[in-house]
Amino acid sequence: MGDFTGVLVFAIFILGFGVMSLGVAWVLRPARPDPVKLANYECGAEPIGSAWIQFPVGFYLVAIIFIVFDALAVFLFPWAMVLRTIGMTAFWVMAVFVAIILLGWLYAYREGVLEWK
Repeated sequence: MGDFTGVLVFAIFILGFGVMSLGVAWVLRPARPDPVKLANYECGAEPIGSAWIQFPVGFYLVAIIFIVFDALAVFLFPWAMVLRTIGMTAFWVMAVFVAIILLGWLYAYREGVLEWK
């Protein structure tokens, strides 16, 4: 426990600061509900219809593909920075990872996920 005492104290301070900040903001905020204040607002245009609509599945598929390529970027750049020190085994592991991502992209392309209709 001795090695993690500092981490525990720091975590308690973080949680305490977060709770205290939210509590102070809740006490000091003005509470003036108004229909205009509670209305949906988007780009200065008056909202038309309900905000609860179904989006086409294409939006979700593009979001999933974005997350996949974002994961690729998150792992690829740090790997490239230390490639010389970690050796050829790491190179081949990343090559397999990129190949799997490429297969996912090819599948999405063949299924027409990347095309807006």
